[in-house]
Amino acid sequence: MRIAYVHFYVEDAKIWCDWFVNYLGFYRLEDNALTCNFPPKGDTTYHTSTEVVKSGLVCFVLSSPKSSISPVAKYLQKHPPGVVDVAFEVENLSATIALANAYGAKVIQSTAQYQNAKIIAWGGLTHTLLEKPLTKNAVKNHCSASSIQAIDHIVLNVPVGYLKTAVAWYQNVLGFQPQQTFNIQTEYSALHSQVMVSSDGSVQLPINEPATPNSQIQEFINANQGAGIQHIALQTSNIIRSIDQFRTRGMSFLPISQNYYFQLQQRTNLPLKSNELENIAKLEILVDWKEDFPNALLLQIFTQPIFSEPTFFFEFIERRECAQGFGEGNFRALFEAMELEQIKRGSLQLKS
Repeated sequence: MRIAYVHFYVEDAKIWCDWFVNYLGFYRLEDNALTCNFPPKGDTTYHTSTEVVKSGLVCFVLSSPKSSISPVAKYLQKHPPGVVDVAFEVENLSATIALANAYGAKVIQSTAQYQNAKIIAWGGLTHTLLEKPLTKNAVKNHCSASSIQAIDHIVLNVPVGYLKTAVAWYQNVLGFQPQQTFNIQTEYSALHSQVMVSSDGSVQLPINEPATPNSQIQEFINANQGAGIQHIALQTSNIIRSIDQFRTRGMSFLPISQNYYFQLQQRTNLPLKSNELENIAKLEILVDWKEDFPNALLLQIFTQPIFSEPTFFFEFIERRECAQGFGEGNFRALFEAMELEQIKRGSLQLKS
């Protein structure tokens, strides 16, 4: 299994196409179907405008309404802009559909001619399933100003009480397996998270559930009008160089307290040279590693929400020496940074 593309519904596809090109160095594609296995648009062409952008193995489809009967217009009446579909390439489409039917998943589209199907997942999210392999044109890397290589993981938020149900759904319907579990709690709020991984290990899908009414996950659920994709982590080969470029272009990131980097220096076996740590602190990049494998560094940074509502954002990640998993220290630092943003928005009240 692999992620073929991610489909966003937005208010203006052209503006967001330019955003990906200008801020993140993606390039615009002309041939939607051949380049990222995006299914033909059919009759919706007259009512929906679609752009496709790509960087490395990352393919994003951006659709906006041309008229009130566009499915995008109908979606945006209920939800803010965001991810509506995560498409997977599967080895055996008919077997996957049969499994989905066996476990009660609703198959809303199945087109034998184009070897694809679509199943309903959570909230407004669907999963398009593709069997047809990518053509040579699809995997060809064009020259790009971006160092983004691939999608590292995609994070799904579900309402309170639905984490176990969502985990079972992905395990039964798509063959994902549970990996790391996180239970993060601060003085103000909390969340539960279960990392799910595809059977071949190529797709990582953490699922979050709010553990308190004022949790940032609950804030997302409220703003998104239900479950949905909270963020996508994009792999980069050199996160320091990439984030320096993105900041220069005007990208906004979650601020990290400099006290975090003071505490970082107190840890044993710090696997960073002083000048590299200085750059990491300046750019506000999070760092984590295991004491017994100090060279396996996990470097992460998170953008501010890219749309007007506090919903979807991007993460950029570099895994050195094949670092695995999700650093709990980074997870907690992210959680606390997002709490500070909640306080600024007035959605999280400090305890007196």
